[in-house]
Parts: sequence; structure tokens; C-alpha cells
Amino acid sequence: MSTTRIHDLAAEFGISSEQLMGMLKEMDIFVRSHLTPLKDEQVSLMRARWERDKRKQKQPSAPPKRRRAAAKVVELAPEPVAAGDNRPKRRRRTAAEVAAADAAAAEVSAEPAAPAASLTFAPSPASAAPSPPIFSPPSSPPPRPFIPTPVRPRPVARGMPSGPGGGGGGGGAAVPPRPVASAAPGAPPLDERRREKGKKRKKGKKSLVDQEAVAQNISRTLATLKAPVGKKGVHRREEGPTFRETQEERRREEREREKTLVRVTEFITVSELANTLKVPPTQIVTFAFKELGQMVTINQRLDFDMIELIASAFSFQAVREEEYATTQTEETKDAAETLKPRPPVVTIMGHVDHGKTSLLDYVRKANVVAGEAGGITQHIGAYQVTLKDGRKITFLDTPGHEAFTAMRARGAQVTDIVVLVVAADDAIMPQTIEAISHAKNAGVPLVVAINKIDLPTANVQKVKQDLLSHGVVLEEFGGTTLMTAISAKKGTNVDALLDQILLQAELLDLKANPDRKAQGSVLEASLDPGKGALATILVQTGTLHVGDDFICGQYSGRVRAMYDERGGTEADAGPSTPVQILGFEGVPEAGDSFLAMDDAAAARDIAQKRQRLEREAQHRRSGRVKTLEDFMAEAAAGGVATLRIIIKADQGGPAEALADALAQLSTAEVKVEVVHRGVGAITESDVLLARASGAIIVGFHVRPDSNARAAADRERVEIRTYRIIYEAVEEVKLAMEGLL
Repeated sequence: MSTTRIHDLAAEFGISSEQLMGMLKEMDIFVRSHLTPLKDEQVSLMRARWERDKRKQKQPSAPPKRRRAAAKVVELAPEPVAAGDNRPKRRRRTAAEVAAADAAAAEVSAEPAAPAASLTFAPSPASAAPSPPIFSPPSSPPPRPFIPTPVRPRPVARGMPSGPGGGGGGGGAAVPPRPVASAAPGAPPLDERRREKGKKRKKGKKSLVDQEAVAQNISRTLATLKAPVGKKGVHRREEGPTFRETQEERRREEREREKTLVRVTEFITVSELANTLKVPPTQIVTFAFKELGQMVTINQRLDFDMIELIASAFSFQAVREEEYATTQTEETKDAAETLKPRPPVVTIMGHVDHGKTSLLDYVRKANVVAGEAGGITQHIGAYQVTLKDGRKITFLDTPGHEAFTAMRARGAQVTDIVVLVVAADDAIMPQTIEAISHAKNAGVPLVVAINKIDLPTANVQKVKQDLLSHGVVLEEFGGTTLMTAISAKKGTNVDALLDQILLQAELLDLKANPDRKAQGSVLEASLDPGKGALATILVQTGTLHVGDDFICGQYSGRVRAMYDERGGTEADAGPSTPVQILGFEGVPEAGDSFLAMDDAAAARDIAQKRQRLEREAQHRRSGRVKTLEDFMAEAAAGGVATLRIIIKADQGGPAEALADALAQLSTAEVKVEVVHRGVGAITESDVLLARASGAIIVGFHVRPDSNARAAADRERVEIRTYRIIYEAVEEVKLAMEGLL
């Protein structure tokens, strides 16, 4: 037997689930959501009511016709008294038609014809006297010949008003009104004839009006059933709901939807799910056994598919959260009076070797490029610059190499303004287009810096045209994007670029509350041999102090020391300030959210539960892959060779970028599988993992220690170290060709 749910029945009726739930509520049938199943008798009851409502739609369309027709006939009746020339003409034509129609009636009785003739010559008042006795004797046949008789005296009555105004003979003046009054009994048939005559003259026009009225009635009735009930009835529904009503309806639907939403992480226990759904755990155990055919215990962990099925059975909708207790770390809105201006966060983006770091060198008056291997940036650099007038700007320098897509995206997500650096001698390149896309997706404004204008091959106009073709419209072309042509090496127009950045920041009206617990994001993370886990944090709101407890990703900790980009110690860090923090229990991932907390025990509890969920996920992933059947299926598919790699790097960002770049090298013949990636030096445990999985070890800006080197020689595990990312990618390509 199939189960009929709310949304199925609503789709059958052609209405929304919310409207059907409202109809059920009127019938005292309570449902939680559109996924609630209905009983057979409830479905039959709703279908019967729907058919009854549809039948009612067709009935009200006929009465308006009769009412309007009757109203128009009533309006026609008094017109003959007040009209001037039109009515007499109509009555003469009516008399002629009636005379022709009564030729047959004259054969039956010749006596009524004489009075009719005498009445036809109504100018004499004496001829009007016999009319009253003539009208009284006949019962049914005579009225037909006598119907036109009152028609003739009325034109006389129209001519009479000028006469009676002068008095005219007392008896003669009083007699003509009597035939008119005595004609009252014959008025209904006269009205019927007049109505039929009017229908013949105006048949087409009148039927068109009636059809339009019927169509309006039908559409009005359908709107009554389908549209939400408004305060002003049907007329309001025809015009459509107002903006306020739409917003209120949306908020009401959101509140109803929130009541049925449960936010859970994967691998929670049956007991935790029961507490979330507010049902006894035994009900979940019973449902899993009877409906899903699985035996579960109260402490057993469930995957999200089973969580979703169980929640749906209890009229809830499960929403997956990637981290445990994300609601506790969500940003709370601050009152307007607590907000204060903060420095803008500016991310410098562009293609590799277009001069991003050189521009930052000139601003910081430091040589950053010399510290990067190969002259290209391979880490996110975070710096705060104080200008001559005392204002501050926080700069984030992102890599431009194609392998660092994730790091560029992360820089765009935490920034306020993006400075797009384009070389005037090289124009638009692939990473330039990617940077434009990152800025648009993040919803942040662009400031274009066309660099290297001091070179003889520079072509600024070509760069402007190329930008226009990619959706970046500069101010001189009628757009809103600011642009400055600069030379980062000589410092030409760099001050003008900084002024444009500050102008854009003033338009954004950047503010934050410094008097609250700090919240921010991890830009980079590394493992220092002497200091331990270090992470570069961008404080986005609040103020971070030394000694604050915090939760960051899967790890908690306490701020033991803070350093600026030059290595100097800091006691606190306000909004838009990048600092390096010492005191993590482990190395966090780049991009993790950072939140200072009042309770150290609560921070540790959240961190432990997040680590447990991550271990469970890794265990299930490894359990699915490491089976004999999987390897046999892989071999049967054509013997696809697999190159397994373990990546170790000095920081989390480069490790992530290298893993993504190597994974993209997979082909139909050779598959690249990153078994593990981590931060820190290559250790003996990495060598043992490589031996067990048959992988090679790739080190980026790290080297193996003595124990790892000895273990690698003993176990014949290959270790390769690199300082430039594209060298690692090229050598892995060669290794793949060797497998081929």
C-alpha cells in the first residue's frame, strides 16, 4: 500500500503544501510538515472536499446573468415616461409587428378588433372610455391583441403635458392617464416583448459581456481557493499580495520550517539523535528494526543517510552540519552603538609574476620576494601597514601560481577589497580571470592596478579593453571599478592607489565591535620545531588577548604568545589585525574558524567531539577502500595503475595546494591518490605508512629527520623534497610516465 504524503496530495490538487496544510488545520487534522503521511480516510475526505469546492465554482456564474439582465430591464421601464423621441418610435414599430402577429388572433374573435381600432385612434377622449371594460372581461387569449392598446395612448400622453399645463377640459384631461394606469396589468408581457426585442437588437454585445462576467467569476473563485486569504477579500487577491503581506508570509513559512529542522552532524549516537528529536530512544531502535531492518543500540553511531530516514519518519527534516557545535561559534550581531571603524582588509590578487609582492614590498618598504623560493609567493602573507596620516590597511598577499586556487579563494572570502594586479606588458592571463571570479563570488569590490607601466612594451589601453571583455568596467568607461596605472618597482602612482583603497573603504563603512570575544579565521598554520603548532589568524571582530582560551577547528588551546608579521610580540589584537598565535594543541587547517571562549572546559569538550567525528569519518572511508573486492574490481576494470603519495609541508595551505595539483594529474591509465597530507617534518611514522600503503613521500619546504632517513633506507621508501611547487608537479608527471 503506497503512502500518500502532504506534498503528493498538494501536487494532485495543484496547490502548495502550505495551503493544503491550512485546509487540514481547518478540518482539525494536525500535521507537522509536508512530508507527513496521511491516512486513507483523510485522503478520501480531502478529495471529497476538493471535488465539492470545484462544483461550487460553477454554480455562482449563472445568477449574476439574471440579476444584471433584470436590473437592466427595470432601468428600461421608467425611460418611456422621461424619454423624448426614441420610445415612441420603438412603440410604433412594436405596434406594427404586433398587428402582423395578431392577424391570426383576429380570426378567432372579431369583436376585440373593433375596440382595438377605436383605441388606435386615441386622440378623442371618448374612445378611451370603453377601454376599461374591454380589459376586464378577457381572461387569457384577449391580452395578446390588447397588449399594443396602451402603447397608442402614451404618445398622446407625451403630447398632452403641454396641453394639461394649460388646463385642457377636466374630463378629457383626466381620462388619458387612466388607460395608462389600467395598462399596468399588461405591463409584464410588454416588458417581456421589449426584452426579447432588445435581445434581438443587442444579442451579440450582451452575450459577450455575460461571457466575460462568467470568466471573471470563475477566475475569482479559483483565486479564492489558491491564493492566501487576505484582509480585503477577493479584490485584494486579484491585485496580488502587497510587499508587507509577502514578507509576512515568508517569515511565517520560515518559522514553520524551522520547527521541523534538526541540525546534526554525521556519526551521532542514537541517544543524541533521540534527544534532538525529543523522542524516546526505544522508538528509534524499534523503527530501525521494523522499517529499516537494522539492529542498532543506544550508543551506536549512525551515518547521515540513516539519520535522515529516521528524522523523516518522525516528521523532521535533518540538516547536515560539517562541524560539531557550529551554532555555538556562530557570529552574533552587535548593536549599532558598539560598532567602531576598523581598517580595511585588502587582498592582492593576480597572475603569477605580475608584481603583486613587489607592490607590497614598496608599501611595506621590505623585500619579501627575496624570502620566497623561485621568486614566487607560495604562502599567504598577512601584513598591516600604517600610512603617514596614521590610518592602517591590512594586506593579504595570495599566490598567483595556478596550483594555489584554494588559497586565493580563501583570501577572497576574508577580505573587504580585492586589488587586481595586471601587468601592462602581459595583459589578462588565466589566473587573472580566476581572481576576477573569486572577487565576484565573494561579493567584494575590485580596484585594478595596472603594473609595469615603466616598461617599453607596456600597453595600458589593451589591458583596459581586455578587462572590459571579462566584465570589469572601469570608471572611465561608465563603470564603478577604480583603476590606477602604477609601477611597483619605481613606486609610480602607488600613493594614488592607496588613496583609492581608502576611498573604497570609506564607501563600505567598515565597522566592528572591539569590546567582545575575538572571532576570526585561520590564514596559515605550521609546525615549528621549537615552538610547536603556530597559526596565522586574521581577527575579524572583537579583541584577542594573551591568555584567552579558544576553539579553532578540531583543536582548542590558550593564547600563550602573539607575534606580528615582523616577529615582534603583541599583547592584544583588534579587528582586522593579522597575528601569529602560539598555544594550539594541534595544527589547525587553513580556513578554520577561530573563536575565543570564556570556558576552557567547554572548548576542550567541543574539540574532542570534533576529533572523534573526524576519526570516525576517516575510519569509514578507509574501511570502504581497503577491501580485496575493491582491488579486484579495479584490476578487472583494466588494470588501472595507482600512484600513492604522502605529502608533508611546512604549512597547511601549500600542502592543500600541492594535493589538489597532484590529484588533477590522474588519467585513464594512472590514478594519483593522496594517501595522507600533513604539516611538519617527515618522521618515521610517515615512512611506515608509506611502506604499508606502497606510497612515495613528497616533502614541500620540509626535510626528513635522521630516524626517518634511516627507516626509508631500510624499508626502501622513496622520499622527494621540493621548494617550488611546479617542480614537484613535473617530477610526479615523470613518475606517472614511468608507470605507463
